[in-house]
Amino acid sequence: MWTDTELQHEVEKAIGWRLSSGLRQISVMAKAGAVDLAGHVDSYWEKCAAESAAWCVVHVHRVTNGIRVLVPFDKQRTDDDIALAAMGILEWNCLVPATVEVQVTDALLTLSGTVERHEQQAEAVRALCTLRAITGIRNNVVIQPAAGLADVKATIEAAFRRSALIDSGHIKVQMAHGAVNLRGMARSRAEYEEALSAAWAAPGVAKVEDHVTVGAVKGEHG
Repeated sequence: MWTDTELQHEVEKAIGWRLSSGLRQISVMAKAGAVDLAGHVDSYWEKCAAESAAWCVVHVHRVTNGIRVLVPFDKQRTDDDIALAAMGILEWNCLVPATVEVQVTDALLTLSGTVERHEQQAEAVRALCTLRAITGIRNNVVIQPAAGLADVKATIEAAFRRSALIDSGHIKVQMAHGAVNLRGMARSRAEYEEALSAAWAAPGVAKVEDHVTVGAVKGEHG
């Protein structure tokens, strides 16, 4: 197990490796597996990439992303230009239905509308993360499954057993109040995300309540 200082240095190395610009104006603090990111970057993609890189470091149990996006003056665009580009990206994406809408205010994207699957909601966000000149994405898309919840528990448990990443003996599936409830402990962030992905992929799932811990600290998603 690394000390806090060692973990901080490893996270800094991971972020520097992921971003072509290196750390630049990003600062990292680590304590007992919890990592806090601060500072500023030029693009929203860099903010997301820094957080993703931090999560990939062993012994990291929580990441708080306080990085600000400050778009350089020469790269700024009007809200109308950003909205037009965002709508074009979603229109050409075969996973995102036409029910997803985009609004832009002060370079902040807000997604709204409905989808049938979590995969469609997540893809809309992923597809827009690399858009120039945006400062963030607010996801207000609502999941309204076309299918019911019959046999969802068994379907997810079967997916866990098929997965090379998930230890089905440590992550359990429960159903409560029409939602999927995951409980247990994941050995890594990768296993945690795989379990959530498998749960969301089951037909009829509109809500997943996450009570899975990563290591010794509760995992967070979102």
